[in-house]
Amino acid sequence: MSFDHSGRVAFVTGAGSGIGRAIALRLAFEGAAVAVADVQLGGANQTVEAIGAAGGRAFAIELDVRVPAQAEAARDAALETFGAIHFLVNNAGLVRMSSLDDLDEDEWDLVLDTNLKGMYVVSRAIAPAIGDAGGGAVVNMSTIESEVIVSSAGHPQVHYNASKGGVKMLTKALAVELADRGIRVNAVAPGPIATSFIPGGDLRSAEAWAFMSTRLLIDRVGEPEDVAAAVSFLLSGDASFITGTQLPVDGGWLTR
Repeated sequence: MSFDHSGRVAFVTGAGSGIGRAIALRLAFEGAAVAVADVQLGGANQTVEAIGAAGGRAFAIELDVRVPAQAEAARDAALETFGAIHFLVNNAGLVRMSSLDDLDEDEWDLVLDTNLKGMYVVSRAIAPAIGDAGGGAVVNMSTIESEVIVSSAGHPQVHYNASKGGVKMLTKALAVELADRGIRVNAVAPGPIATSFIPGGDLRSAEAWAFMSTRLLIDRVGEPEDVAAAVSFLLSGDASFITGTQLPVDGGWLTR
C-alpha cells in the first residue's frame, strides 16, 4: 500500500542512514519534499542523492538535535527551500551498551539528550511551522524497549530504556499540547530491525536469530522499510483520527 503525500513537506531527523533514510526515501517516493537532517552531513547528502536519482525532491541539513539554535536554523532553511513544513519525523537517536556499573554521567547525558531532549528541541522548533501550514503530523521514533527490557547482551541499557520510555509519554503530551494547532502526534516502536544501529550487532546472524526467534511471531527480522511504511501511514490522511498512540512494528515481540 502506498500513501499520497504530494504537496507536503517532511522534515526527517537522523535521515542519513538506516531507518531514517528509509523513511525519507519512502516519503519522497510518495510525493513529499523532504528536508533530510542528520548530524553527519555526508550521510544526509547520500540520502538526498538517492531521492534525487528516483525523481524526488530533497535537500540535506546538518543538525545536532540537542542544539536549539541548530534546530531553528534547520527549520528556517527548510522553510526557505520548500515554503512550508507539514510533517516532522523525530527519528534521530543512538544507543550505548554500558551496564549500570560502567555507565558514567557523560554517557547518560549523551543518550538522554539525544533520544529525548532532542525530540523536545526539534518539536519546539518545527511545530509552529506545521501549525502555520494549517496543521499536519509528527511521528516520534520509540522502541519496544519503551515497554519491555531486552537484555541480549546480558544486561539492559538503563539510559536507553529511560530515554525511550520518556519518548512514549512525550508523544502523548505533545498530542495534547498540539491538538489545537491541528497537529497529530504519534510514535512508532520498532522491534529488531536489521540496521547498523546497535554497535557491533548483526541481526541477520545465526546467533542473533537464535535469540530473536524465541520472541518473534513473524519468521524474519524487521527491515527499515517496515518502519518507514508505518511512519508513512501515521503521517497520512488515512490516520487522521489517530493521535497520542504508539504503534509497535515488532513482528509480534510484545505479544509473547
